[in-house]
Amino acid sequence: MDVRNCKKCGRIFNYVSGLPICPQCQEKIEEDFQKVKEYIASTPGATVASTAEACEVEVGQIRQWLREERLTFTSADGSDLTCEKCGKPIISGKYCDTCRAEVSKGLSDAIRKPEAPKPEKKPESGGNKMRFLGNR
Repeated sequence: MDVRNCKKCGRIFNYVSGLPICPQCQEKIEEDFQKVKEYIASTPGATVASTAEACEVEVGQIRQWLREERLTFTSADGSDLTCEKCGKPIISGKYCDTCRAEVSKGLSDAIRKPEAPKPEKKPESGGNKMRFLGNR
């Protein structure tokens, strides 16, 4: 049994896996997520800052949900996120579509199985060799 203190509230709880947060705090985070999700859906053009203020949720938490692709804003201006590779504005995740395709192609090339070496051709027997007949 793994007993830990919650990173948010300090309560002791039985840790199983995932974030070291007690079930009560996890429940609160999920309620906040649903509140933010509904606000974004009902308010087109909302920004991270306005959403955080209206829903009383930390800006960092909203950005984490955006990076995890749990949330998506309607425009790149509202999300205030940029691609980690090229810096282009994005609505969620870590990479823009172009960089995501490049990363995906690079990974697939890296794990591609090497081709098996082709067997060498052996010279056929009975070619231009000298043969001797036995003495009988």
